[in-house]
Amino acid sequence: MHAKPIDVVILTEDRYVHPDLDDWYQAQIAREEGLVAAALEAHGLRVERRAWSDGDMDWTQCRGVLFRSTWDYFDRFTEFAPWLERVSGATRLFNDAPLIRWNVDKHYLAELAARGVPIVPTRFVERGDAVSLAAIMEAEGWDEIVFKPAVSGAARLTFRANRASLAQHEPVFARCVADEAMMVQRFEPAIVNEGELSLIVIAGRATHAIRKTARAGDFRVQDDHGGTVHPHAPDAAQCAFAEAAVAACPALPLYARVDFVRAQAGGYRLMELELVEPELFFRFHPPAADALAQELAEKLR
Repeated sequence: MHAKPIDVVILTEDRYVHPDLDDWYQAQIAREEGLVAAALEAHGLRVERRAWSDGDMDWTQCRGVLFRSTWDYFDRFTEFAPWLERVSGATRLFNDAPLIRWNVDKHYLAELAARGVPIVPTRFVERGDAVSLAAIMEAEGWDEIVFKPAVSGAARLTFRANRASLAQHEPVFARCVADEAMMVQRFEPAIVNEGELSLIVIAGRATHAIRKTARAGDFRVQDDHGGTVHPHAPDAAQCAFAEAAVAACPALPLYARVDFVRAQAGGYRLMELELVEPELFFRFHPPAADALAQELAEKLR
């Protein structure tokens, strides 16, 4: 029991509670979360970092919880889902539990499309459905696709396939569908030609952006898969696209990362809208950490 409540707990996962600063990846996490912690402390808030799965934590003893590097939640979803229910009744979550529940399952993309947000063309395949990749590609007229789980992250079980490689991918897809809902998306060449744009949106306003590119021979842009992150100065159209995608959410999130690509026919298409634990790339634009802290402090007043 603390002498006085913690104002904000920055949530991580077990592996990163005590980051190894000699490891570039963990040092990067420490830097990102250090920027947020310092910005919150500048508002007079008492801040701690904890693993979401910390069994010793009394969540009633903090005023707010900020999701950051909880990057194991999708691997531990049977633990995470009931934890989310418990903790949302004990303290305030940022983003809040209804938004997180909505965002962890990528069926949300269909809802955003229905609200007018252009998305990468997507077909959802429910668990146990008897449908082949070949049938989907034939019906949609797609020559190249990416398939992945509807609940996932960090490119888990993410595969790229074309008509020539279907024989090797059909059994993989069938095994995946037997276990969980999957999504099949048309492959967007801009991913490898230009990269993926990520705009960070705080309280509905775009603050900064980065561009992620895959390493040669790959299509996954995550840095833990060899991708590279570059600073990017977003133009007015890109900011407007990102802000419109966030405005289409069921409620306005405190923070969001909008991942999108240039469409072949012009304009942009949403890849994903990350509201749970997206990397927000504050190291490229530290004032955005201050903007997040300012908004969070206002909500706790």
